[in-house]
Amino acid sequence: MVDATNVGSLADFYLAEGQRLAHMGSWALDAAGFKHWSSELFAIYGLDPAAKAPSIPTYMALVHPEDREFVAHEMQKMLADHHGFDFTKRIVRPDGTIRHVRCVGVPAAQGEGFVGTGIDVTEQEQLTAALRKSEVELRQILDLAPQLIAVLGPKRERLYANRTALTYLGSTLDEWRQRVMGEPGSEAHPDDAERIKAVGERAIISGSPYELEVRLRAADGSYRWFLARYNPVRDDQGQIMRWYVACTDIDDRKRSEDRMRNETIALREDLDRASMFEEIVGSSSGLQRVLAQVAKVAQTDATVLILGETGTGKELVARAVHKRSRRASGAFIPVNCAAIPPSLVASELFGHEKGAFTGALQRRPGRFEVADGGTIFLDEIGELPPEAQVSLLRVLQEREIERVGTSHPIAVDVRVLAATNRDLEAAVERGTFREDLFYRLNVFPILLPPLRERADDIPILVEYLVDRFAKQAGKTIRNIEKQTMRRLTAYDWPGNVRELQNVIERAVVLSEGETFVIDESWLARKQRKPSNGTAVSTLADGEKALIEAALQETHGRVAGPRGAAAKLGIPRQTLEWKIRNLNIDKLAFRRPTVS
Repeated sequence: MVDATNVGSLADFYLAEGQRLAHMGSWALDAAGFKHWSSELFAIYGLDPAAKAPSIPTYMALVHPEDREFVAHEMQKMLADHHGFDFTKRIVRPDGTIRHVRCVGVPAAQGEGFVGTGIDVTEQEQLTAALRKSEVELRQILDLAPQLIAVLGPKRERLYANRTALTYLGSTLDEWRQRVMGEPGSEAHPDDAERIKAVGERAIISGSPYELEVRLRAADGSYRWFLARYNPVRDDQGQIMRWYVACTDIDDRKRSEDRMRNETIALREDLDRASMFEEIVGSSSGLQRVLAQVAKVAQTDATVLILGETGTGKELVARAVHKRSRRASGAFIPVNCAAIPPSLVASELFGHEKGAFTGALQRRPGRFEVADGGTIFLDEIGELPPEAQVSLLRVLQEREIERVGTSHPIAVDVRVLAATNRDLEAAVERGTFREDLFYRLNVFPILLPPLRERADDIPILVEYLVDRFAKQAGKTIRNIEKQTMRRLTAYDWPGNVRELQNVIERAVVLSEGETFVIDESWLARKQRKPSNGTAVSTLADGEKALIEAALQETHGRVAGPRGAAAKLGIPRQTLEWKIRNLNIDKLAFRRPTVS
């Protein structure tokens, strides 16, 4: 039992013990000065607890010199405005030690003056200062990192980005904080925004680390690929406090992967091309002249225009130029301009952005981008529609392209080789081919002689092809019948080397002995007169005749299952282009109406 007479002193004892344990003392103050200091407050200031509460001058003398002006201002303001206060100051004890004291005061409930507490927060302040110093040092380290590094809040709100990230993005920290990753206006590529947002929302729910490949916009407006790794930091209760993000530049790797993927596709296409020779075979003066031209021009980056009839080996010569050039380690990308519908030529050559047209579900690089650092071979260049001719002219002049759906130019380092079996000069005169483009392409023309003008090469070609196809078929052919060789040499080969190749392959397949023989009826056809031009017009004449015959059968109808396009096995757009290019009047084939 506690004696009632001792209740007051016991309460004071409990209060004093509580203050001592909390490192907190109490005080009372009026206009005349301090009226009361508790024993713990004396201990905090390093003063004798038996002494009286210090005077204002004595108290101010204990305040750290660098904090005195601030404390004096706060006390004057407190007395003048008669309102509470809360601030932290440093004091210098009589023994020279420095302590941090938090001062909290409120107006007294009765009478004038103030009452409050002084709390020793030295350890907390030292810890805060140490943490602040560590944070500064950590940021300095992060600023030296080559990666783009960011710190996000638990809901992925932006808190901090290192100097590398801000320099790449061309932003200040405040500007960066105001943006939201994956939202409109952020640095993410528009095509990646939806994916970034969806993955981020799932991560907030699951709280699991994750990574994804994204494109980020640089200060100059271009985009590069980055691998972004997100890792959460949790508190003792397992709640996410921060997300740490590190973005590593993988743009070179992505471009290399795209190039390898496209080169693999191109190689697969090449392996499927049964009409392509492995070597240039022959020793005639005409062929040797061509090979000498190839050797000279291959060492340069000059644009080459290869002219010749169908089947003379224009792509083979183009490959020879590429293989002997400084770009031999780069991609060789062949493009058959005649096989692409006019409406898709620009997309095929220069690529397109997502949504550029119906069916463009994702960004797709064009053949020029795939050929970057290598060579592009534009076969049947005379079939390019006018719009594509303008774009190709710009590539040759400016060395840059624009994907369909964007006006952002993309620099390309590509050598252009072109080929045609048409008379481009005549096309220029007709207005179907741009004159300025013709002169850009015709920097170094190479004219391939037709096989009928290389009769000396036919025996060499026959022996080479017989040996090649016999090995493929697993057969042994030791001799070539003399009469067969005479027939092959005498034939004028309107289809040139390609026709010769097809005849030899068929004969090898049908051969049963060790002597190579062909059926005489295969070559029993009307001989064709040689062409006198530098390019072939007979093919155009034949093509025109085929189209007119198809229009005659379909009564001028082009589209539909019974139209001329279906009958010829080509796209409607391609046939329309050929009709215009060959000056065919399709209306002339319409069935007359009966009146």
